[in-house]
Amino acid sequence: MNEIFNKIMQEIEEKDTIVIHRHLRPDPDAYGSQLGLKLYLERKFPDKTIYTTGIGEDSLAFIGELDDVEDSVYEEALVIVCDTANAPRIDDERFANGQKLIKIDHHPAQDQYGDINYVNTEASSTSEIIFDFIAYFNDISIIDEKVARVLYLGIVGDTGRFLFSNTTPHTMNVASQLLEFPFDHSVELNKMSEKDPKVMPFQGYILQNFELSEEHDYCQVRITKDILEKYQILPNEASQFVNTVADISGLKIWMFGVDEGDQIRCRVRSKGIEINDIASQFGGGGHPNASGVSVYSWEEFEDLAKALRQKL
Repeated sequence: MNEIFNKIMQEIEEKDTIVIHRHLRPDPDAYGSQLGLKLYLERKFPDKTIYTTGIGEDSLAFIGELDDVEDSVYEEALVIVCDTANAPRIDDERFANGQKLIKIDHHPAQDQYGDINYVNTEASSTSEIIFDFIAYFNDISIIDEKVARVLYLGIVGDTGRFLFSNTTPHTMNVASQLLEFPFDHSVELNKMSEKDPKVMPFQGYILQNFELSEEHDYCQVRITKDILEKYQILPNEASQFVNTVADISGLKIWMFGVDEGDQIRCRVRSKGIEINDIASQFGGGGHPNASGVSVYSWEEFEDLAKALRQKL
């Protein structure tokens, strides 16, 4: 870790312009690590110009704003990509246009696309890694509540409010240090869980239409285009309900498929069973207990479901 952190900081010190990317369909950790790194570097290097880029997610807009980045910015820029396992998932294809590319991530290393790659699969989140990066250079004293707030939200998001198995003693130690900064974490967590009232009937649909195995260990939910239209809900809004069935007694694996028009995006979750190997077989990937796969028909969705049930 020390050697790679030093190399990353050396590249940062040498460049006047830095552009920070993250993955498509951002979650709190994507936002938290991207914005946390930016805000930290702005305090450490006030003379540098630092941008964040990507398509925003309305439900997470409260975490922070992204920048409009001109193409010409990349000519002299260092590009850092946070929280993204493989290059096709990077939001904004201009990531390859900079002078050098750095990857910082906690997903299993499928694609080491950077000139410098730092991957720590033991970290709960990339936001936790950014905190470790700050701490390694003894810079906790220079960050403020803005940095602490976004990193905390990133950690909370990827640990499921510290309920998931990726929560370690180190994760809790990092969270406790971030909570020493003066931001109202309870207000921020309420914002993270808030949903537009118009989408709540959709949650009722899920609770009435999930498909549960006889053993109650596998569950799947299909969200077709007509259901999205009926409830006037967007695919990204629908995806927020992936864990609606998570509290079913005895459940070990569940899959949430949403028809996005050009693909059916499947979010696969599990309790204590590795499922990212199955996701990889179908062209997806992710964490051992939280992965994503794109399929292109409901028949292929059923093939994926069969593989998950065989895993059980």
